[in-house]
Amino acid sequence: MFPTFSFCLSLLFTLNFIQNTITSTLALGNETDNSALLKFKDAISNDPNGILVSWNGSTHYCTWHGITCGHKHQRVTQLNLDGYNLHGFISPHVGNLSFLRHLNLANNSFSGNIPQELGQLFRLQTLLINNNSMTGEIPTNLSSCSDLEDLYLTKNHLIGKIPIGISSLHKLRILWISNNKLTGRIPPVIGNLSSLIGLVIGSNHLEGDIPQEICNLKNLVMIEVVENRLYGTFPSCLYNMSSLTIISAGINDFNGSLPPNMFNSLFNLKKFTIGGNRFSGTIPISIANASALQNLELAQNHLVGQVPSLGKLHDLQLLNLQLNNLGDNSTKDLEFLKSLTNCSKLQMISISYNNFGGNLPNFVGNLPTQLRKLFLGDNQISGKIPAELGNLIGLILLTLDNNYFEGVIPTTFGKLDKMQNLNLNGNKLSGEVPPIIGNLSQLYYLNIRDNMLEGNIPPSIGNCKKLQYLDLSQNNLRGTIPLEIFGLSSLLLNLSKNSLSGSLPREVGKLISINGLDVSENHLSGDIPRTIGECIALEYLVLQGNSFNGTIPSSLDSLKGLRYLDMSRNRLSGPIPNVIQNITFLEYLNVSFNMLEGEVPIEGVFGNVSRLAVTGNNKLCGGISELHLQPCPVKETRNSILIH
Repeated sequence: MFPTFSFCLSLLFTLNFIQNTITSTLALGNETDNSALLKFKDAISNDPNGILVSWNGSTHYCTWHGITCGHKHQRVTQLNLDGYNLHGFISPHVGNLSFLRHLNLANNSFSGNIPQELGQLFRLQTLLINNNSMTGEIPTNLSSCSDLEDLYLTKNHLIGKIPIGISSLHKLRILWISNNKLTGRIPPVIGNLSSLIGLVIGSNHLEGDIPQEICNLKNLVMIEVVENRLYGTFPSCLYNMSSLTIISAGINDFNGSLPPNMFNSLFNLKKFTIGGNRFSGTIPISIANASALQNLELAQNHLVGQVPSLGKLHDLQLLNLQLNNLGDNSTKDLEFLKSLTNCSKLQMISISYNNFGGNLPNFVGNLPTQLRKLFLGDNQISGKIPAELGNLIGLILLTLDNNYFEGVIPTTFGKLDKMQNLNLNGNKLSGEVPPIIGNLSQLYYLNIRDNMLEGNIPPSIGNCKKLQYLDLSQNNLRGTIPLEIFGLSSLLLNLSKNSLSGSLPREVGKLISINGLDVSENHLSGDIPRTIGECIALEYLVLQGNSFNGTIPSSLDSLKGLRYLDMSRNRLSGPIPNVIQNITFLEYLNVSFNMLEGEVPIEGVFGNVSRLAVTGNNKLCGGISELHLQPCPVKETRNSILIH
């Protein structure tokens, strides 16, 4: 049976109505999105890269930079303006982009509050506003974004508490809100976020304990709560979460001991960092079961006892145990280092500031050659420095300071040609400073102070062209200062408390970048060279306790940044140059116990008796009254002579 004419007419009318409805809906949707985007642009005060130039009426908004539209309805589904240094605030009209699924405004300079209107985006899946300057609280009605999976608000200035309503975001996988100013406790309702795999809330002002409800997060891969005010003990359930790859809780106030079996189930754990807390007790032997560990950081706690074998941690790259009470000053304390020879990926070991004793065993030379940093300072380690340390050719840093090492500095150190920082101070090392130090062409920090070294300073140190800090003080070094030292770019040079002789060479003027020069308590003599005035960056000049003679050079006036000057206990004569009072930043001047004479200036540093020492110069006169010096003789003028 054929359809009647009236039926066909009715069908045609219906189809036309549907088409008009769709057309007007699309038009309305287009206008809504277009208007919202233009209002977003209006809220941008600075667009240094011209990213938003394309946002104008001459082209469809789906072609604008950073915009992605759905193919079917041509509605905005993505707004991505990551990393363009945009300034301004986020327009609340963004909340009208009702088809938006991904909003990425990260790495800009947006300020102001996060608009509450974002709660209207019920299709939103990812929200990234990290690394901006947002203020105010986290909007409570983000809880209406029921499809939200990734929330990144880190590195802003957000305040207030973590909103309880966040618990309704059952699809949330990543909550990354670190580096803000959030306060209050971690809300127990966090345990309702059953899809959560990453909880990153560090570097805030959160307090209280970690709620037990966190045990409900069966898929958790990463928990990072570093640098807050959290306290108490860890919920024991964390140690049963085999999914965890990162536990980072440093710089808080956690306490208690680490359970003996805590690592039995954490075989996927890659990073365990709890430094800067009050954990006590021993390091659990079960640590060997966390075979995927790459970063183990237990520094600055109250841990005691022996370090267990770590040889099964084949992926370990960083081991930091410093600032604890580990070891008992016995010969077995450092046995665990032998197990680390199996950890072929190690790049850093720090066991400084503990109670490790005994000799440093020779097998330390069997540690992986790509080891870059080895911190052994501030312990009770004794005996000779093993020559085998020279096998660690990848080292850029080695600290053995403040122990009881004796004997000579091994010549095998000459093989450490990547070395940048070498610290041997505060030991009982003897013999000479080996000339092979000159092989360390990358060295920028060398500290061998407070030992019993003798002999001359080797001229080969001049080969260390990158050296910026050189401290050879408090030894028994003798001879003259080699001229090669003055070819360095040192920022600090300390040769004090030795038995150096000869003069301070005029080549000292080459040290134009030096910040501090200390040659005090030696046997140096001769004039203070005028070229010292060419060390224009000098702030600390310490020359006391030598036999310098002649006058104080007026070229010191060129040292505009000089803050500390001590020339006491020498044989300097003549007047104090008036120009010294013009050194604006000079905070302390000591010229006591010399043979100076004449009038003491009264301006600048000379006007404050607490910053000035001139005693032991019997021929000085005048100055401010608090110095109690004799008055200067009245100078007779030509007129007074004629009157007589």
